[in-house]
Parts: sequence; structure tokens; C-alpha cells
Amino acid sequence: MKLNSKPTICLALFLFVCVKLNFAQTDKNIELKVSNLVAKMTLEEKVGQMAQITLDVLGDGQPFKLNESKVKEAIQTYKLGSVLNTSDNRAMSTAQWNSIVETLQGKTKTTALKIPLIYGFDAIHGATYVSGATFFPQAIGQAASWNRQMVKDAATITAYESRAASVSWNFSPVLDLGVNPLWPRIWETYGEDPYLVAEMGKQVIDGYQNPLGNKNHVAACLKHFLAYSDPKTGKDRTNSWIPEHYLREYHLPSFRAAIKAGARTVMVNSALINGMPTHINGKILTDLLKKEMGFSGFVVTDWQDIDNVYKRDKIVATQKEALMLAINAGIDMAMIPYEYKDFCRDLIALVKEKKVPMSRINDAVSRILRVKYELNLFDVPVTVSSDYPMFGSKEYEQKAYDATAESVVLLKNKGNILPLNSSAKILVTGPNSNSMRTLNGGWSYSWQGEKTEQFASKYNTILEAMQNRLGNSNVSFSQGVAYKMDGKYYEDSIVDINDAVVKASQADYILLCVGENSYTEKPGDLNDLNLSENQQQLIDAMIKTGKPVLLVLNEGRPRIISKFEPAMAAIIDLFIPGNFGGDVLADMLIGKINPSGKMPITYPKFVNALTNYIHKPSDAQSNPQGVYDYSADFNPQYEFGFGLSYTQFEYSGLSTNATSFDSDDTLEISLTVKNTGNKTGKDVVQLYISDLVASLTPDVKRLRDFEKIELNAGASQTVSFKLPMRELAFVNSNNKLVLEKGEFNIQIGKLQQKIKVKETKIR
Repeated sequence: MKLNSKPTICLALFLFVCVKLNFAQTDKNIELKVSNLVAKMTLEEKVGQMAQITLDVLGDGQPFKLNESKVKEAIQTYKLGSVLNTSDNRAMSTAQWNSIVETLQGKTKTTALKIPLIYGFDAIHGATYVSGATFFPQAIGQAASWNRQMVKDAATITAYESRAASVSWNFSPVLDLGVNPLWPRIWETYGEDPYLVAEMGKQVIDGYQNPLGNKNHVAACLKHFLAYSDPKTGKDRTNSWIPEHYLREYHLPSFRAAIKAGARTVMVNSALINGMPTHINGKILTDLLKKEMGFSGFVVTDWQDIDNVYKRDKIVATQKEALMLAINAGIDMAMIPYEYKDFCRDLIALVKEKKVPMSRINDAVSRILRVKYELNLFDVPVTVSSDYPMFGSKEYEQKAYDATAESVVLLKNKGNILPLNSSAKILVTGPNSNSMRTLNGGWSYSWQGEKTEQFASKYNTILEAMQNRLGNSNVSFSQGVAYKMDGKYYEDSIVDINDAVVKASQADYILLCVGENSYTEKPGDLNDLNLSENQQQLIDAMIKTGKPVLLVLNEGRPRIISKFEPAMAAIIDLFIPGNFGGDVLADMLIGKINPSGKMPITYPKFVNALTNYIHKPSDAQSNPQGVYDYSADFNPQYEFGFGLSYTQFEYSGLSTNATSFDSDDTLEISLTVKNTGNKTGKDVVQLYISDLVASLTPDVKRLRDFEKIELNAGASQTVSFKLPMRELAFVNSNNKLVLEKGEFNIQIGKLQQKIKVKETKIR
């Protein structure tokens, strides 16, 4: 990929601001400490700081025990600087974590320079490798809440509970755009829109890091730089084809916002962009990230990805050559994660052979040490659970319940069939109806989430929650279809659909819970967005009973429902809600919760119609020309931003502070929102703006701001937005940020108004 070597005026200004911000957050005393420490370090000590290994390398057995000789060799002999992950792919108690990290950090104090480790794990919806921790909805559900404060609160609690386990570095947030429904990590993202992802990302950074040196906070890690989520095939870790202006316009903004917010570490895209593995792409990692964007933290690889440069991608023939390319491209720390001796030996040799400059090593080590000092690890290398009395508390669990309540999206409510009477008789059925694993998804107590049932028994499945709310006598159960829990995530089998049909005859409603079993990353690849044949058989059988079917979707990505959607009385999308998903669903069904979630992605209607809401006019046109028909349609099942409530909201009085603007002006917009229903409810007011004519064909519309509000029945509120006109600029085909004169259309709900920009300005 070729990137501009001469940034435009706007990019240069942005660079100055970013660098200024990073200098401000990097204490001068820390810089002096870093430079003094680097000057004392041997090459071997520097290389050791750049190496990260997985915990299993240092011990064995279950319950896990550190091996004294392995620990001594890794830390004392090879001076390794980082450890990640849990042992045996399972959650551990805070006591186990405290003991392990204390032992490892204690061993660093026996080294000459006493440099502490930085320990990291994937706490993506809570401290998910710590038993007893508070679990929130997965990121896609948090995005569906459209609630900035809620997302920040979840991150703050996650950081606190991670530090209770002595872990100070979190491999989160995922700021990739969820643009390809086939991709198995859609649910780890905050949706498909650059602005929504950026806004949620900023909240997460604030919650994790602010203030960074405080013992309640962790260093965030932005994943996965850059454009990991947009592969041509839809399969994880495969190639994408992305022109630079597209990359800058859509994929870069969320990372740019998070770095401006102070994020201290970045993890690299495990795949390729235009045939180039991102782990060796210096234009991305150094020119763009470090120089242009002013990033002063450190860059870490993903799992074993330097090896992929030669093993998978065939760029070079040896591990040593791949290492040379990756370090020179801008990698600061390698997630090895096993054979660290080869890494250390090869990198030392490369420096001595002058194939990797010592200046590159010094830069990498300085970045790593800078973050360790910022985390105050030199003074407080270990935190212990006794200092974190709120860990797993009822107060935190209430926060998780509330977050889940706002993450669920009501997609259909025919004839206002919901909420139900609490005396209703309900059949609960489907493969997702009695499983904590499916409610939590991947990265929950274990990598693929397959161990969830061992840790989450105190929480309620959908079935258990319904029985608790409505009573066992009113809730019957017949699973119908079951996942193969020791097999592939997509494997399921028919249990007894006839039994479900018989029990449906005695019920008033059928609560049909379908979707996906837990998965993440490469094991989650799929070939068909349709639900399994077994699930479709169950769905067809339930429809034929003639009873109202309430469809519950518990899935990480949108699975196609168009064939049977018309027969559903109601549809609720839970996404992957976490431990309180069953309770929230039950409370929503009986009206205790008024749904307020909105779709953070476009839900497709057909497997071959996967257009996102951000698209070009040519993607949705009706343009027959004589005998030729050039029509195309944008035909989602549910649009981005869609979601129903048990009440209704009316918008009126859209106004702006002017109708004509210069490029440096600020657009001010206001409108009145009224709750015209009879229930208190929350609404997400979404501001979209369309550039009507541009030199590079414009998007049909783009989200530019949003505000979530709560109104009592009959109440009204004025909602206002302020938008600098420069935010309406786009990256043109010359990779320059430009705001062109002409008309723009403002849209909020059904309200619209046009404004003009009087001048063209390239920044």
C-alpha cells in the first residue's frame, strides 16, 4: 500500500495536535527515566523486553503451577518483558492470579535492572479470564445501547476487576468496523459505522485508562490496526483489497480518535492488505501510525503473527527474515508466544549483522518502558484482590444488568403483542434456550467460551429466567435442537421436535431461541449465513402450530431470517448479552424493561445482499434506460439504527443556526422530541447528513452524531447538536481531506433540512 509521504495541511495539523497531546500525557520525568534505563541496558536485555510469551510456557498442570526453572530461564536468563493469557485456556480466581503475577514480578526484582513485566489478557466484556468477575454484553451489544456513559462504566469496572487479578494490560477495545457479516469477529466490534465505533472507543479508553497510573486502571490495546475486519472472503485472517482513500475515510477514524484519547498500545491486523501482511507494512505501522498520527505507545503483534509472514504468507523463507521485516516495519513487541529463545537469538543476531538498526531496537524498548512507567509498574508491580472490595459486587452486577437492558433490540412487535401478561403460558424452545455459553459467547472464561457452563452456573439461562419470572407451571420446555457442545460451534442436532410441537399445543406463546453457539476468530469462520437446517426445521414446525412465535436471536452476527420472518409475531435480538441476558429478556417480555437498543449494524435480508448502510447512490438505484435496466436495491431486513420501543416518539421543529456556512463554521441543530406513548422510554436521536454532490461520489448518508434520552409518557425535550463543518469533509482519491462547496441534507428521523457550504477547502 502506498501512503502519501507529504501529509496535507489538515493531516499535518492533526499530527501536531496528536504529538502535543502525547507529549502532554508523557511526563518529562518518565522520558528521563526511560532514556537513562535504555542507556544501561545490554542488547540482550533490550531484546528480552520486546518478547511476550504465553503463561503456559512457564508452568504446567491443572491447577496450574509455575515451574521454578522455566520462570528463572525466561526472566533471569532471557530478561523477557511480558506475559499474556491464562493457563490451560480457563479462567482463574483472583487468588490464583495474584499468586502467579506476584511470583513473576518477584523474579524480575532479582535481575540486574529490575524491570517489571507487563501482563496482558483479553478482557473484552469484563475480566473474562477471572472467575467471579462481572460480565457485560459483548461489544456489539454495548454498541446497540448507543449509550456512551454505559460503555465507559463497563470499561471502568473491567479495568478495576482486571487489576484485582494483578493484570494491568487489556487487549481491548476492538475498533475494527463490523462491515462484513460473514466475518467471525463482528460481535467483538462496536458496529459498522466509523463514527459510532469511534465514540464507543473513546469511552472505553477513558474507562480503562483514566488515570493511567492509578491502580484501578489498565493500559488499553487498540485492535486490530488496520482494516482487519474487511476481508474479501469474509474469513478471518484473509486478504483485503482496500484503496488508501477508502482506508483513511472509513477504517482509520476510530483508531485516530482512540489515539487522540490517549490509547497506549496497539495490536496489529493479523491479515493482509492488498497482498501485504500488515505485520511487515512499515507504511502502516511507522509512517501512518507513529509518524503521521503521533502514536508514542508501543505496537504488539497478534498471536504468533511474525511466523505467519513466512509460514502462511510466503513472503520470506525463514523465521529470521520475517523477524527482520517485522521489527524494521515498526513492531515493538512480539507475541511469540512459545519459542522465545529463537526470537531472542535471531533478533540479537540481526542487530549484530546490522540488518536491524540499534536505533530501531532502542525506539521499541523506549516505547515499552514508557508504558510500564506510565502504569507505575516500577513502583507497584503487583496489585492484590484485597484492595478491590467491589470485585464481583452486587453493585457491579446491577450495572451489567442495566447495560444488558439497553443492549437488546426489539425488531418486530406485531399488533403490540409484547409485553406479555405475567400469567401467560409459554413454551421455551430452541438450541439457545437453556445455555449460558451462548449468552456469553467467545472470550468468556475460555477462548471459545466452551467452558462457560463450569463458571456461570449461578446465573440464569433464558429458560431459568422465564421460570423465575412466570413460574414453573406457566413455562414448559422442549429444546428441539441442541448444539454439539464438544464439537464445532455450528454443529447441532435434532433432539425431539415432535415433543416441542405437543407442548406448544398447551401454550399461549412459543419463545423460540435460535442463533449461534459460541466461537471467535478462525474457528468461527462460516460458509452460509442461513441458520442451520435443523434450526430451520424447528422454526417451521413451531410456525405450523399456529401459536404466536416470539423469535429470540442470540447470535454474534446476523443470520438470515427472511424466509420465516413474516410468520413471527415478535423478534428480539439479544446479540451476545452476557450473564444477565436471560434475566433481561424475561423482564423485557413482561414489560418490566422497555426496549431501547438500536441496530449497530445493517441486518441483511439475503445471503448475497450484504450492503452496509454506508453505500453509494449506485448501490440503490432505480434507473431503467430503454431496454436496459440498471436498477439496484438496498434491501436490508433491518436498517442500521433501527429498533422499536413499547412507547412512541415524535420529532418536530428541526432548525439550524444558519443555512449557509464557511468551512470553519459550526453547524448547530436543534429539534423537539416528545414521548407520545403511555410508557416511560429511551430513544436514540440520530443525526445523519448527506453530501449531495461531490467530486468523489458521496455516501447516501452518514451518521454524524447521536444522543440517547429518556422521557416520561407525554414529556418533551429539546435535543441539540453542534457539528464543526470540517467534520463533513471526506478523503478524496488523492488521499486529501476536502470539504467541497455545495448542498448537504440533514436528516433526523423523518425531518430533513438542506444547508449550503460556501467554499471548498482542502486541509
